Amino acid sequence: MSFLTLFLIAVSLSFDSFAVSVSSGLLKKEIIFWQAVRIAFFLAFFQASMPIIGWLGGISIKDFIEPIDHWIAFGLLSAIGIKMILESFKDEESKNVNPLDIRFIISISIATSIDALVVGISFAIIEVNILLAFFIIGSITFLASMLGILCGKKSGGKFGKRMEILGGVILIVIGLKILLEHLYF
Repeated sequence: MSFLTLFLIAVSLSFDSFAVSVSSGLLKKEIIFWQAVRIAFFLAFFQASMPIIGWLGGISIKDFIEPIDHWIAFGLLSAIGIKMILESFKDEESKNVNPLDIRFIISISIATSIDALVVGISFAIIEVNILLAFFIIGSITFLASMLGILCGKKSGGKFGKRMEILGGVILIVIGLKILLEHLYF
């Protein structure tokens, strides 16, 4: 597999991480650099690690995970999105969705990287330098996540609750997109 192809795969895998990062920036506008790095690191690590897990599992896991991967991603992203929408109607003091909470970070990291697991299974069939894939996918996702958090922070203060609702809707739409792609295409 060429470097360009691997790069394009990494970019496409990072779109979901970018979107949830925007949502994280919307939820907590006062995220500082190191907190953003923590979120981006987890998103990037899971996104880069899932292809390795898929690659190691190869064809044997494909039959097990492929029928349900879209349901897992849809469920996790929708649950987080619905919670964000509901939280947008609460007073600032009573909100309990915290994008810095490790459970939230791991949930969005898993939800956005399920598709990378399937990509890793395809890597087992073709010749891919899996360490190079790990580095490229992780780097692109990290950068996309940092940019997403910055975008969320910059736009969130101007539009308030509407942007929080939009962030929740984005997560639900991503989950629905993943589900529909697997059910109908």
